[in-house]
Amino acid sequence: MTKRIVAFGASNSKQSINKKLANFAAHQVTGTEVQLLDLNDFEMPIYSVDREKESGIPALAHEFKRQISEADGIVISFAEHNGAYSAAFKNIFDWVSRMEGSIWMNKPMFLLATSPGGRGGQTVLNIALNKFKFMNKNTIASFSLPSFYDNFSKEKGIVDQTLVQLFNQELETFELALAMGSERLNV
Repeated sequence: MTKRIVAFGASNSKQSINKKLANFAAHQVTGTEVQLLDLNDFEMPIYSVDREKESGIPALAHEFKRQISEADGIVISFAEHNGAYSAAFKNIFDWVSRMEGSIWMNKPMFLLATSPGGRGGQTVLNIALNKFKFMNKNTIASFSLPSFYDNFSKEKGIVDQTLVQLFNQELETFELALAMGSERLNV
């Protein structure tokens, strides 16, 4: 049975390097169907308790959660805006968190980050890892790609061999968790 991966860059930039990295990573998992999401397709009013009371949860939040629920695994690459999540991701996250059940539904996750700089979005990746480990009981693999424009090629993907090895170790962790389904892989 073919596994389905939902992947997205946690940015609303049309040229998002994080969307490119998420797409690349998801397509490295063999025998899967990849659904690449664009956060621009889920643009909603800024979350507020008052807005939720007045209008309820937007249909786009329900659609986003449906996409997650139909996936076997999730790949997210985080853009770092002022040391944290992008506003586009945080708003979707806030709306979906108001719905019943787990946001990530205990699906295996591969969390990534990249940036043009030498830290590769490590600060936002750490924020996500520290938050999501309490929200998801399944395996969460992670990888940060520093200096995107030096270390990534559209044709080859990750070009630095040390980074390729680190990426492949985390990819293998994600693949094993994906194969196991809802059972937690202890790493």
